[in-house]
Amino acid sequence: MFQKRFYYLIKIQYLGYRFHGWQKQPDVKTIHLMIDRTLKYILGDQKFKTLGAGRTDAMVSANEAAMELFLYDKAIEDFDEFLALFNHNLPQDIRALSIIEVANDFNIIQDSKIKEYHYLFSEGQKNHPFCAPILTTILEPLDVELMKKGAELFNGTHFLKAYCYKASETGEFIRTIDHCELIENTVYLANFFPKKTYLLKIRGKGFMRNQIRLMMGTLIKLGRNEVDLAYIEASLKPDNTMKMDYIAPASGLILHSINFD
Repeated sequence: MFQKRFYYLIKIQYLGYRFHGWQKQPDVKTIHLMIDRTLKYILGDQKFKTLGAGRTDAMVSANEAAMELFLYDKAIEDFDEFLALFNHNLPQDIRALSIIEVANDFNIIQDSKIKEYHYLFSEGQKNHPFCAPILTTILEPLDVELMKKGAELFNGTHFLKAYCYKASETGEFIRTIDHCELIENTVYLANFFPKKTYLLKIRGKGFMRNQIRLMMGTLIKLGRNEVDLAYIEASLKPDNTMKMDYIAPASGLILHSINFD
């Protein structure tokens, strides 16, 4: 029997600190699992399917992520009412931001999109424990001005195999980073944050496994004077065989926004 389908793009945000990432996994709590459980509760017997725009790792948060909802037979009649019911039943660390209907040829995985990630950190002091879910604490003093110069080197198209965790031999490692800069943080603020915090802002079409955390780890090593700018330059050259060995902690990484063409 033919079932009519309806397609929706939903933007969500979440604090990832207590979750094992986006993707469903046996015996652990994930973002996708909690979203599907909530939808099953509010939709009752109506058949549905959900698909995320990408996977975030354990403890990674999102200020704006995206998912596609496929509904069978019955459309959503009132978007405001649906969002209110959805949010009322979601865990307190997950929130639905918006919903729009999309065409049946919309593909949340394949359609072009720009993602912007932020990595939030401080240096040189022990912070209030409440900072832990979204702010990485680097206890040693860092040369932040040098790290800013290092971040600029990532702008443009480079061979980024060194920044892919457990890279295969057949992956596509020529990647373009549209924007990369390290700035003082004025985006995420709290009265228990240290006086000064920093933010690595990276924007591009797609990223490899642990790419941003490996980039951040290399910048931390640069700030500690364990490597120099020439080391980063060499890691971006075609067919180099370097492997980055420090993955920055996951909790400082935030998917800030995702946009579709």
